[in-house]
Amino acid sequence: MKNAWRAIVWLTALTVGLSVLIGAGSIFGSASWAPKLALDLEGGTQIVLAPQLESGQTVTGEQLAQAVSIIRDRVDASGVAEAEVTTQGASNVVVSIPGVPDEETLNRIQSSAKLEFRPVLYTEVVSTATAEATPEPTDSAETPDGESATATPEPTLATTPTATPTDASDLNWITEALFDEYSNFDCAALDAFSVAPAAEPLITCDADDAFKYILGPVEVEGSTITDASSGLISSSQGVSTGQWGVFPTFNGEGTKDVAAMTTRLFGFDQTDPRNRFGIVLDGRVISAPTTQGIITGGNPQISGSFDQDSAKVLADQLKFGALPIGFEVQSNQTISATLGTTQLNSGLIAGLIGLLLVVIYSLFQYRLLGLVTVASLVVAGVLTYLVIAYLSWRHGYRLSLAGVAGLIVAIGFTADSFIVYFERIRDELRDGRSLTGAVEAGWKRALRTIFAAKAVNLLSAVVLFVLAVGNVRGFALTLGLTTVIDVLVVVLFTHPMLQLLATTKFFASGHPISGLDPRALGAVYRGRAQFRTPVATKATAGASREAVRRQTIAERKAAELAGTAKDSSSDGKES
Repeated sequence: MKNAWRAIVWLTALTVGLSVLIGAGSIFGSASWAPKLALDLEGGTQIVLAPQLESGQTVTGEQLAQAVSIIRDRVDASGVAEAEVTTQGASNVVVSIPGVPDEETLNRIQSSAKLEFRPVLYTEVVSTATAEATPEPTDSAETPDGESATATPEPTLATTPTATPTDASDLNWITEALFDEYSNFDCAALDAFSVAPAAEPLITCDADDAFKYILGPVEVEGSTITDASSGLISSSQGVSTGQWGVFPTFNGEGTKDVAAMTTRLFGFDQTDPRNRFGIVLDGRVISAPTTQGIITGGNPQISGSFDQDSAKVLADQLKFGALPIGFEVQSNQTISATLGTTQLNSGLIAGLIGLLLVVIYSLFQYRLLGLVTVASLVVAGVLTYLVIAYLSWRHGYRLSLAGVAGLIVAIGFTADSFIVYFERIRDELRDGRSLTGAVEAGWKRALRTIFAAKAVNLLSAVVLFVLAVGNVRGFALTLGLTTVIDVLVVVLFTHPMLQLLATTKFFASGHPISGLDPRALGAVYRGRAQFRTPVATKATAGASREAVRRQTIAERKAAELAGTAKDSSSDGKES
């Protein structure tokens, strides 16, 4: 019985561990014992995004559909938040989020995430607050052909280069008119999303308005990024620097462009700023690192003033792609719940009614054995509630009415596992096994059936979660979650409990109200389920009653056929 107690201890440890974790989080953090509710039950915030368009530009249906898909992926990246992303009119996008969104979520939604890599032509410090982050620029630099070039041209307002630029780092891009614009440029007036032609230089600032830049034409497009992740940056010795960064992965074209750009910049003998490139997100420089080597693998790292949350936001934005057009928040307002607590209470009442019916059926059909079903359902319910509360706290999950429906459906699925197991035990008892033997043999037979049924349920939940959106994903999540918990409870609680009960005198003796009385089983079930008294034959004449009871079905049938043949032979002789 050690294995039975060990399994119960493991399940108890899991339940207590989750309880302690959530309890500690509620005391020292933002955890709560009550799961967060979704938009249909709690209400939330509705954000209307309007596109930023140049004069005469219009939004196509394809661009709008692409924007909706990308924004939905960005919101879902933070967890199943039951958000709704729809269109309004011919150009606006409406995002409805449960509760009050934080700043990181708003940035994730509205940021275009248009990423560009441009070489740095010129930079200067605007504010001394962060001057240590970047060295002071030199007053002059060497051109690729070795001739001296002044990094600060005289502002005579010439609009064309004195010579045709040979590459994106050529200082001939800085015309007199461009430098005059740069000198009078105010970082505070920079738009949240700055649109600049890819083939022309860009005047911009960093995210903190501490540095002002003149950048060359785009050399690497952010659209060539296939994936992105965030994490702590490690030094060349593999030691963590404690600084958060973003690690994009480029496709073949992007890998070649990054290699070509870093090869040229690394080949410059000058120091700052000609050996640097600016990583530009939505028109602002998020980082301008010095080229310290040639990047040929297509896996550079983006460093900057990131923390864990902002690094993850940028990684999500880059991973799901840049929006085809820029958006700005047109309105941000609170909306009420579409269903409210009345519907939630109705759903909970429906679940309690279903649970009560299952309990009544179990006690009627299995007598006191049904108490194991009741106890197993209670354990499954407690464990499910704790897991949902944990997911709500740590992963942003919100419980919708569809999710509640998934929990109610799970009651029947969970009870089905117990019924399969109990019937297998009864079959073994009818075959003449003792209760302890019937529990083990029935478990081996039932486990295959339970695993097969739960695998189908879990597969359905996974397919729904992957292919569906909105509330249907909440239903799929609770369905899959309860399926996994059902298997855990059956393995770690139901079976061990029956192992322990089988050793008690009350159940082992087949008490009439135990639900495991062989005579009651024979009275209730007919045909295959009915007990038959073995026919006395030469093989069984001297066997004890216990030996007869332990006969298999095949042995019992053989004995009956032998007895029948003997009776027929005797009848023939008498006639």
